[in-house]
Amino acid sequence: MKILILNGPNLNLLGKREPEVYGDQTFEDYFKVLQSKFSDVQLEYYQSNIEGEIIGKIQEVGFSYDGIVLNAASYTHTSVGIGDAVKAIETPVVEVHISNTHKREDFRHVSYISSSAKGVILGFGLQSYDLALESFM
Repeated sequence: MKILILNGPNLNLLGKREPEVYGDQTFEDYFKVLQSKFSDVQLEYYQSNIEGEIIGKIQEVGFSYDGIVLNAASYTHTSVGIGDAVKAIETPVVEVHISNTHKREDFRHVSYISSSAKGVILGFGLQSYDLALESFM
């Protein structure tokens, strides 16, 4: 099984950015934990702050991988393009958020991805990624 974890803008700052919301661990460190926990899965990780690069990566793997775990971060609430890319591919996508977006600003209550996603997991911290990966097992 081959699964891509795809993170959007500012998630490269995990461990530094708002630790009270996002925790104090970098995603690179957490990715090692995921690789160990899901050792029978070929996990890949990609992060970009650029919307077009995220769309490109979705299109690149969206017909050949077994799953995509997508945390589009703030682009979730603004990017019709990322939503359209998810809709256009065959690979199932699980939308993930570290925080509970429904407890945050009103604009974060809207997702352009959810309607095309296999499922949505939010509010469980970095464990949201574990739950998303479990959904592909």
